[in-house]
Amino acid sequence: MDTYFVAIVEDDATEAANLISYFQKYGEESQAKFEIRSFTSGEDFLSHYQPVYDLVLMDIGLPGLNGMDTATRLRETDKKVTLIFVTNMTQYAVHGYEVDAADYILKPVSYPRFAIKLKRAMGKMEGNRDNELVLNLPEGLFRIPSSQIHYIEISSHDLCYHTTLGDFKTYGSLKQVEKNLSSRQFVRCNSCYLVNLAYVRGIRDNQVQVGNILLQMSRPKRKEFLQALNDYLGGNIL
Repeated sequence: MDTYFVAIVEDDATEAANLISYFQKYGEESQAKFEIRSFTSGEDFLSHYQPVYDLVLMDIGLPGLNGMDTATRLRETDKKVTLIFVTNMTQYAVHGYEVDAADYILKPVSYPRFAIKLKRAMGKMEGNRDNELVLNLPEGLFRIPSSQIHYIEISSHDLCYHTTLGDFKTYGSLKQVEKNLSSRQFVRCNSCYLVNLAYVRGIRDNQVQVGNILLQMSRPKRKEFLQALNDYLGGNIL
């Protein structure tokens, strides 16, 4: 069962509770799981924001910083998260394109209308997920585009993601990461390294140059790795 991370930004407790119950009902019907966190103001939402959410439901008529301004600041941090406005202020909802909103739902929200909008948004959420990983770091969850991962190494059960943004350490299985990154772009050069072929700069004997780093290529993985690299480059190395 897939798990989706959702933020609800709504100052009306009754409205927020209704939305949560709708997510639970939709999850039961569609075999999906939703991890939901609620915020009562735009300021609170932004001050605690981490780029781990698949979906944000935003009320426009928030006290203090309104939903449209909150969404504008959100996009400065996270340009990919799927955003839906929940509002009775239709005159503002039509400006959602300015912050790349996927849709808007009019209050009072009925379940049938909610389900239609959420089903539509799920397609965009899935598209985003195809290109991202969520890392469970000591300081919290962190979402990173797979295109920014240079290579991943494992020592025992400790994983280290070497990325454009720096190195991130977490706990897990390289086999599971390889499954999550089920793409011909990520290939093992030995049992310890999973390499993004986009960052391979060359092959030196039994070493792979990834950026400025040389990684050991094992004999059992050599043929498979070179074939994958050749396919990735369009048949230009073999």
